[in-house]
Amino acid sequence: MAVTPALPVRWPAEAIWEAVAPALPGFTVEILPAVDSTNSELMRRARAGRAEPVLLVAEQQTAGRGRMGRQWHSGAQTAGQRGQALTFSLGLNLAPADWSGLSLAVGLSVAQSLHPDIRLKWPNDLWWHDRKLAGILLETVNRGEAGASRYVVIGIGLNLLVPDATGLSTAPAGLLELLPGVDAAQALSLVAAPLVQTVQRFEAHGFAPFQKAFNMRDALAQLPVTLSDGLQGVAQGVDASGALRVASAQGVQRITSAEVSVRVQPAPGYGHV
Repeated sequence: MAVTPALPVRWPAEAIWEAVAPALPGFTVEILPAVDSTNSELMRRARAGRAEPVLLVAEQQTAGRGRMGRQWHSGAQTAGQRGQALTFSLGLNLAPADWSGLSLAVGLSVAQSLHPDIRLKWPNDLWWHDRKLAGILLETVNRGEAGASRYVVIGIGLNLLVPDATGLSTAPAGLLELLPGVDAAQALSLVAAPLVQTVQRFEAHGFAPFQKAFNMRDALAQLPVTLSDGLQGVAQGVDASGALRVASAQGVQRITSAEVSVRVQPAPGYGHV
């Protein structure tokens, strides 16, 4: 029996460029058939002096990275054969007055573009039904003097299919559970242009304009949480700078950097964490 060769994915590169380029001069969209990590590739380019605004998409990512050194793998994307995940990075120069809360604004943008039921787990994850749907990794290269702009690389790994949960501390979810029939190209077309707009709005105004919308999707709201440093308390949303507020025995604490885990079952109606 003859085997029909897999066709390349029809990525919406031109449509994304047309939507973004007027507000981001020099912007390009680049699709790589395979790369170790889209974040790693853009960081290498930036350190070599190439700091142009670009959306870099990998059809296959072999050594993807998440927070805390974790790995994120994605299979090949071909027409008629869905890959397990959409992996891409946005690189651009930014000079916000305060960098606090950028990852939260990014997560909010992706969630708003995809589905109203997606929730946000501070600081870097998208959840659906208490399972991890996507993760975000931000990295920066300082390009000059203190206070000058930095080249920021915003990496996003979004599950399409539900991956193998072996070894994962949080059960995974897949976008196909929410949007049946969606593929990587369609998901990219939904999130890319709004993401750039969000990042530019953050640069101009900081996290404060996003605070209310983030708290409306907060997956940890009013749940008992345990932080990596051992602090325990009840999560009470984020403040205008993106810090997580935790009511503890020592009073309300502002958490700006920690690994958060839920230590008890959530309220009825939200399933298990």
